[in-house]
Amino acid sequence: MIVEIDKERALELIERTAKAIAERRMAAPAILAIESFRPLNFLGSQIMYFIAPFAQIIFNKKEYEEFAAMIENDEYIHLLLRRIDELDIEYFAEERKQAKLKRQKNWKRFKEKINIFKRNKKNGGKV
Repeated sequence: MIVEIDKERALELIERTAKAIAERRMAAPAILAIESFRPLNFLGSQIMYFIAPFAQIIFNKKEYEEFAAMIENDEYIHLLLRRIDELDIEYFAEERKQAKLKRQKNWKRFKEKINIFKRNKKNGGKV
């Protein structure tokens, strides 16, 4: 069950995998998990081959074997990580921008309240 995968097909699988991860807002945990197990990527692909008879009940056999072949290659793992990060930034840039503005607004209000307390302390507690 040795499967070879060409670069074009690997890039297609990388794109589909990265989109699925980014759309589900799982980019950070996925990147952390992939980076953590990166030195063991060959072992991971061998485990995928080992459980293939059971996994093929759920997944498409050809795609499953191609994915297992893909994760053996360090270059493809690097491309997958980079693509997940790119898509996460692309999909949620506006949302992050809004959250940043909200944090800045809240921080400004907090500083104003702190300054009120400081002024009151200097005035001997007078408002």
